[in-house]
Amino acid sequence: MKLLNGKISKSFPPLSNKSFFKSNTKDGLITLLCNDRKFKEAIHILCNQNRLPEAVQLLTHIATPSSSLYSTLLHHCLQHRALDQAKLVHSHTKLSGFDPGVFISNRFINLYAKCGSLVDAQKVFDEMPDRDLCSWNTMISGYAKLGKLGDARKLFEEMPHRDNFSWTAMISGYVRHERPDEALELYRMMQKEESSKSSKFTVSSVLAASAAVQSLRMGKEIHGYIMRTGLDSDEVVWSALSDMYGKCGSIEEARRVFDKMVNRDVVTWTAMMGRYFEDGKREEGLALFSVLMRSGVRPNEFTFAGVLNACADHATENPGKQVHGYMTRIGLDPFSYAASALVHMYSKCGNTANAYMVFRGMPSPDLVSWTSLIVGYAQNGQADKALQLFESLLKSGTRPDHVTFVGVLSACTHAGLVDRGLEHFQSIKEKHGLKHTADHYACVVDLLARAGRFEVAENIISEMPMKPGKFLWASLIGGCRIHGNVKLAKRAAEALFVIEPENPATYVTLANIYATAGMWSDVTKVRKKMDESGITKKPGQSWIEIKREMHVFLVGDQSHPRYNEIDHFLSELSKRMKEEGYVPDTKFVLHDVEEEQKEQNLSYHSEKLAVAFGIISTPSGTPIKNAIWELCTYSYELKRSILTEVLVHS
Repeated sequence: MKLLNGKISKSFPPLSNKSFFKSNTKDGLITLLCNDRKFKEAIHILCNQNRLPEAVQLLTHIATPSSSLYSTLLHHCLQHRALDQAKLVHSHTKLSGFDPGVFISNRFINLYAKCGSLVDAQKVFDEMPDRDLCSWNTMISGYAKLGKLGDARKLFEEMPHRDNFSWTAMISGYVRHERPDEALELYRMMQKEESSKSSKFTVSSVLAASAAVQSLRMGKEIHGYIMRTGLDSDEVVWSALSDMYGKCGSIEEARRVFDKMVNRDVVTWTAMMGRYFEDGKREEGLALFSVLMRSGVRPNEFTFAGVLNACADHATENPGKQVHGYMTRIGLDPFSYAASALVHMYSKCGNTANAYMVFRGMPSPDLVSWTSLIVGYAQNGQADKALQLFESLLKSGTRPDHVTFVGVLSACTHAGLVDRGLEHFQSIKEKHGLKHTADHYACVVDLLARAGRFEVAENIISEMPMKPGKFLWASLIGGCRIHGNVKLAKRAAEALFVIEPENPATYVTLANIYATAGMWSDVTKVRKKMDESGITKKPGQSWIEIKREMHVFLVGDQSHPRYNEIDHFLSELSKRMKEEGYVPDTKFVLHDVEEEQKEQNLSYHSEKLAVAFGIISTPSGTPIKNAIWELCTYSYELKRSILTEVLVHS
C-alpha cells in the first residue's frame, strides 16, 4: 500500500513493465496516456476494447476517481456480467474513501442483483444511509426474478412508498415462479390504491396469471380496463390478451383479439396457431399457417415445429410435406429444432424413408431425432432398422433416455425378439444407469405376453418397484387373448376394473377371451356386468384423409356415398384372397353365430372400409394410411401381393 494525495492505494509495478500492454499502435497510445497520468482516458479506451480487467487495474493509479468514471466501469462490468471485476471496483471505492451516494450505490445493487449475487446487493442496500425508490425496486426485482419471493415481499411491505414498478416487479415475480393466485391477490390490492395505475407490463403479467388459473372472468375484467385506459394500442398487451383467452378455452375470442392486432410478429402468429393445435382444431391452425405464408412475416423454427408436430399428432403427412418444401426453399437449418420435428412428423406418419433422409442431413442429430426415428421404425414393422439405429446411437456417443428404450423394446416386441428385448431391458439399469419406468415394464410384459412366456412376465410384475399401471395390465391381457390364457386374463381384467372401471375395452377383451374358449355363459356374465354398470362400448371407427377431407367409418357402416363401390371392392378382394388360400381368423368374433356370419362380420370392420375407400379413391401405387387396422400378417401380406403396393399404417 502507498499514499496518493493522502488517499490509500494499492502499489503496482511501474507502468513500463506492465505485461498487459502489447506493442501495437493502440497500446502505444495507452502507454502514452498513462505516462502523462491521463488514466481516465486510458480506462475509457480499454473499456471500449473490452479489456475490462486491465481497465480496473488502472483504476488503482487514480487518487480520487470521479463518480462518472466509476459509473463507466460499472456499466461495462454489468455488460459483461463481470462480477469479480465489479467487486474490485467496489473495494476501490472503499479504499479511496469515495462516497458513492445514492446513484452509484444503486448501480452496485443493480449489478450485483443481475449477476445473481443478492448477498452483495443486500449488503450495499443495508449500508446506504439514504435510499430512493430505485433502491427498493431494484432489490425487490432482483429477489423476485431469482424466486426469492419471501424476501422480495418483505421488502415490498417495508418500503415507504410504491410506484407501478414496485407492484409489477412483485406481481411478475409471482407469475414467473408459478404462483398466479398470489399475483392476482396482489393485483387486487393494487387496484384499491388510488395512486396506482397499471402499465402494459402490469396487465400483461396479470393476464398471464389469469391464464394460469384459467380465470376467464378476471381476464375479461382486465380486458375492460385495457380498453378504458388506452392500453389497447400496445401489441404486447394484445398478445397477452389473446394468450389469456386461448388458455382459458375461449379460442374464438383469442382469434378476434389476434385479428385486431396491427403489427403481429412471428411469435404472435406461432402462439395463435399453437392454440388451435392444442385445442384439436388442426384445420384452423393449418389455415392460419397458410395466411402467415402470405403475410410477409417469415416463420421461425418454432412455427415450423408447431405445424409439423400437429401433423404428426394427426398422422397427416401431406401438410407436413408442404411445410418441408417451404423449409427447403428458404434454407432449412439442419441444426434447428424444426429439423427434429420433421423427423418426428415423417416417423409418426409412417414415412420412415423420408424421416431417415432428413435425419441423414442433420450434422449432429439430437436425442429427439434419434428416438423419433427408432420409434418410427419400431411402429412400422422395421424392427431390424430400429435396433441397428439404436446401435449407431450408442456408437455416436449420444446417451439414450427412457423414451429411446420404449422404442427399442417395442421393436423387439414387434419382431418377436424376446431374449434380445430382455437384454435391453436389463441394460437400462445395469449399463446405462437409468431407472426402469412404468413404460419399460409395460413394454417388456407386452414382449413376454405376446410370446406366451407368462411365468417370466408374472415374475417381473411381482418384482416391480412401483404399482403396475393400466398399460401393463392391458398388455398382459392382450397376450392372454392371443394365447388363450383365461386364468391370467381374469387377473389382469380384475386389476383393470379397479384402475379404470368404466373402460369398456377391458370388458370386451375379457369377453373375447371367453368367447374364443367357448365359455359363452361367462361372455353373458361380462355383458350383464357391463349393462348393470351402465358401460357401453362405442362402435369402433377408423378414418382416412383423402384430398384434405377426413372420411370416418364405423363397423358395418353403409352411410358413405360410395358405399356400393366399397362393398363391391371388398367382395372381389375376399374372393381373390380365398382363391390364394387365405382362411379368415374368426376366433375373436364376439358372437355365438355360424362361421359364415363371423366371416361377414370381419369383412366390414371399420378399418377395412376406410382402406378400401382409400384404394378406390386414389391412383394406383398411392400409399394408403388409415388409423386403427388390426389384421394378421398373412392376411396383410396376401393383400399386398394382390393389390401391388398398399402401405398400411396403424
